[in-house]
Amino acid sequence: MDLKALGCVAVLPIQILYYIIKATVCWFLPSRRRDLTGDVVLITGGGRGIGRHLAKEFAVRGAKKLILWGRTEKCLKEACEEIALMGTECHYFVCDVANREEVYKQAKVVREKVGDVTILVNNAAVVHGKSLLDSDDDALLKSQHINTMGQFWTTKAFLPRMLELQNGHIVCINSILSLSPIPGAIDYCTSKASSLAFMESLTLGLLDCPGVGCTTVLPFHTNTEMFQGMRVRFPQLFPPLKPEVVAQKTVDAVRTNTAFVYLPWTMHALVILKRYSLI
Repeated sequence: MDLKALGCVAVLPIQILYYIIKATVCWFLPSRRRDLTGDVVLITGGGRGIGRHLAKEFAVRGAKKLILWGRTEKCLKEACEEIALMGTECHYFVCDVANREEVYKQAKVVREKVGDVTILVNNAAVVHGKSLLDSDDDALLKSQHINTMGQFWTTKAFLPRMLELQNGHIVCINSILSLSPIPGAIDYCTSKASSLAFMESLTLGLLDCPGVGCTTVLPFHTNTEMFQGMRVRFPQLFPPLKPEVVAQKTVDAVRTNTAFVYLPWTMHALVILKRYSLI
């Protein structure tokens, strides 16, 4: 191990203590809310479900411009027209985030036609809802490429300019299943666990970057088309979330620069109980 590595290990406890104290102080102090009026927001998977509600919520909160990415032009066009009727400038581009070259190409088009993206929302996701042995190999790869690798490509495409401007925010719509997997959705749970690790690492890496932050949202079962037919064991105790509620909480978290959000808040208990059950 070289001297540089030894130095990093030596200062690690001091850094941990510093961030604990900083987080504690921030917890008690009233947080300043980000003014969205100058922000250009890009949402992947923005044509339907949570993505569409996120677009409307950002528009309501005063975002300057909205950009919707997705694979289905019909949905994107409908969502874009809906946002435009609200009085917010909105653009859409057909883009499959699993395709690295397509992401980089469309990111360049966005910069030229719309401007610099200051808030990136990685929302695009797919789920096949099958066991490992019942899953098609291509379907398994598709989940990993869209749910996980897509974030690598979009973040690499837009983060450098955010750092240059010292103004930006990366958002990931993850899932509580990244921490508490269920049988029958092995592709989704695995990809979301990888996505969470990506965001945790990215969040730590950006702590010392002024003006640029991260938010990871981990919702419980949300009542969208993607999870249609999913059954919850205790529906009265854990009712499905409404996508508009997830959108509202996400935008609020961006405005307060909150790193991790569990929805509903009772999911904190689920994660803690799971950890003890594995001991």
